[in-house]
Amino acid sequence: MKMLRLEHSPVAYYVDDSANGEWVVFVHAAFVDHRMFEKQFEYFSGKYNLLAVDILGHGNSCRAGRGDSIEKTADWIYEIFQKHEICGAHFVGVSLGSVFIQDFANKYGDKVLSLACFGGYDINNFDLEKQRANSKGQMKMMMKAFVSVKWFAKANKRISAYTKEAQEEFYNLNIKFRKKSFKYLAKLKNLVNKYPPEKARYPLLVGCGEHDIPMEIQIVNEWAERQNCDKVILKGAGHCANMDNPNGFNECLLSFWTK
Repeated sequence: MKMLRLEHSPVAYYVDDSANGEWVVFVHAAFVDHRMFEKQFEYFSGKYNLLAVDILGHGNSCRAGRGDSIEKTADWIYEIFQKHEICGAHFVGVSLGSVFIQDFANKYGDKVLSLACFGGYDINNFDLEKQRANSKGQMKMMMKAFVSVKWFAKANKRISAYTKEAQEEFYNLNIKFRKKSFKYLAKLKNLVNKYPPEKARYPLLVGCGEHDIPMEIQIVNEWAERQNCDKVILKGAGHCANMDNPNGFNECLLSFWTK
C-alpha cells in the first residue's frame, strides 16, 4: 500500500486501489498503527480497494499542527474520500478504531456502506458506569507507559491479543508509540454521547474475541440486541480479533459484505 497525505492534515493514510470494486476503510486500535491489519490487506487486496489511516499520534501521523485534534478524524477521512472520489465504503474498526468509524457514520452516514466494530462500544449509547469500573485498570496501564513504553507494551500485549504470535506483533507495533501522543487521546471523550441514540441506517456488525474481557463481551451482546444487528464472538481470539484469528476475521467480514 502506498502512503499519502492530505495537504492540510497531519494524518498519513495508505491506499491500495488495484481492485475494480468497492472500498474498505480500516481504522486501527490504540497504541499501534495501520499495520495491525497486514493480514487483512493481503487477503482483500484485489477484491476491494483498500484505505487505512494512522490515527493522530500513531504511526506516521505524529506531526500535528495548531488546532489539530483527533476530533477531526472523520473530517480528514471525508477529505480523503473527496480527493480520491470515493462515493462510499465499508468501514472496519478495532477497539479505538471503532470509535472513529462510528463518529464518521454520525457525520457522513451517506458515505457508509456498512460498519464493522470489533472490541468497541456504542459511542451514541455509552454507559458511563461501565467506563468508571474499567478506569482504574486503564490508569495503572498508562502509568506504566510514562515510566517505560517497553514496560507498557509488554503488559499491553497480553490484554490486547490472545495468541503468542499476535502478542508479539502487537508488542512490536506498541513500542513505537510516543509518550507525548497520550495528549491526543484526551479528546476522545468529546466523541461520546454527542449524538442521540438511534437505529443504525446502514448494515452493522459488532463483535469481539471469545477471550476478550467479560465486560467487552457483555457490551457487544447488549449492543447487538439493542440494534438488532449482526454479531460475532470470534473463536480463538482476544481483544484484537483480527490479529489473533485473521482467517476467521476475514471470512466473517467477507460474509457480512456479500450476504
